[in-house]
This record gives sequence, structure tokens and C-alpha cells, in this order.
Amino acid sequence: MGAIIALVALFLVLLGAATIFVRADAQKLASGMRTLGPVLLALVGLAVLVVGREGIAGLILAAALAWYGSMRMKRPSVGPAPGKRSTVRTAALEMELDHDTGGLEGLVLAGRHEGKMLGAMDLAELQQLYRELPGDPESRQLLETYLDGRFPVWRKDAEANGGEGLGVAPGAGAMTKEEAYKILGLEAGAAAADVRKAHRRLMQRLHPDIGGTSFLAARINEAKDVLLSNHN
Repeated sequence: MGAIIALVALFLVLLGAATIFVRADAQKLASGMRTLGPVLLALVGLAVLVVGREGIAGLILAAALAWYGSMRMKRPSVGPAPGKRSTVRTAALEMELDHDTGGLEGLVLAGRHEGKMLGAMDLAELQQLYRELPGDPESRQLLETYLDGRFPVWRKDAEANGGEGLGVAPGAGAMTKEEAYKILGLEAGAAAADVRKAHRRLMQRLHPDIGGTSFLAARINEAKDVLLSNHN
């Protein structure tokens, strides 16, 4: 009697699986099989065990466990969430770095170009903005970084005109924790391991030895130091 009940239950399970197979689209079906496949196989193994075929049931159950284990091994490791951005803010500019593409975009916060996005400005306008920032070396450094990426030859024109202010070291005050989190693209209260991971990822994109700039690299290093000082 128990064997008959087990066979009927197995039949109903297989019938339900067949119905889902016919009605589901390919993408959902593949996802469902990865999740439910080992479960269905284990149910078959249990049904075979009930009817007295211990040897075959053992093989089926072992296969189900192996399938489940392989699914866990193939799960993608948790990495940085897509779309993360780092933000660096100065008196005249707010710059964002896209972690996925490495692209920079900025917003002008002061002056005659206030409210404009750097991406909407041509080289002449950007050079004009640069000349308007003689008393803001930090904003100049940030704008230099943007210009180096978008107009690699812009420095030749600037040097031809005297090179006023090029490469001036920033004179910023102490970085706050809030600024540090924004620079590394992290939420407030991030763990030390997340701080190190974000720092490493950004330096792989922005280190001066691989085409980055010393200004942004210095800001990223400072942000890491500010946040990790609380974990030491």
C-alpha cells in the first residue's frame, strides 16, 4: 500500500513538473530548474526508497545532493553593486566617478557657469572656467583631472599661454568622514573590509602609474586613512 501511495505521489509531482515545463518561458524555466531540480530528484529517490529499491534510491539521492552542492559552488560571489559612484566635492565643483565605466562627470557649483554639467561644456568654456579658479587650487586640480581625460592635449594650449596654475598642490583642510565615504562610494558605517575593497578597486582605475591622476589618487588614499583610523 505504501509503495502505491509513493508511486501516485511521484506521478503527481512529475505531472506538475511537466505542466510547468510546458507553460514556463525558457529563462524562468532554466532558473527554476537550477533551484528545484535537486529537490525533484531527491523526491524521486525517496519514492524509489519507499518501494524497496534501496540501492537505486541511494544513487539517486547522492546525485541530488551532488547537484545541490554544485549549484551552491556556482553561485556568483558578492561583489560591488553595479552603478556605484564616488563623489569628490570642492568649493567650485562636484565630480562623480562611475565605478563601472571609470567615467568622470562634474557639476559647476559657483561662478558664471554655475549649474552647468562639465560634459555639456566645450573646451573653450572649460578653459575659461579654469582661468576663473586661481584662488581655488583644489577645484583646479579636479578640473585638470577631468580635462586630462576628455581633452588630452589641453595642457599644450595652457602651457603655450603661460601655464598659470598648472599642477598647484591643493590646500584642502582635513577630510571629514562624510566626504571620505562619498569619495569611496560607500554608505556611512561601512566595514573596514569594504573600505579596503573600495580603495583597491578605485586605485586600480585611477593610480597615476596606469593613467590616473595624483590628485584623485591622493584623495582616495586620504579617504581610506580617515575611515580606517576608526578601526585601528
